[in-house]
Amino acid sequence: MRAEGILIPLIVFGCIFGIFYLFVTARNKERLALIEKGADASIFYSNKEKRVTPIWKVLILNLSLLLMGIGTGIFIAGILSEVIGVEEDIAYPGTIFLMAGAGLFVGFNMTKNLDK
Repeated sequence: MRAEGILIPLIVFGCIFGIFYLFVTARNKERLALIEKGADASIFYSNKEKRVTPIWKVLILNLSLLLMGIGTGIFIAGILSEVIGVEEDIAYPGTIFLMAGAGLFVGFNMTKNLDK
């Protein structure tokens, strides 16, 4: 087995571990500094209400709107390339990304309205 086959997963794991370790230690140091200055420990806990909508509903909504946007983008790109004469290399990626982004934007706005 080549050395790259072993090194790449080790490097990826090391990076993930390093990011997690830095996050936890920085949060701990920040909390200790606030406690030393006399801050109340209740500021570490959120007073927000719990999310009313289950996360799986939000994921299904956003994923379905993303896939519908991609499908609509392919459909519009086909129309652009066949009827209007836009080059396929330009029409397909452009409209797929545009419509996928529009689908995600609509999903974001619909997710905000689910909790109301």
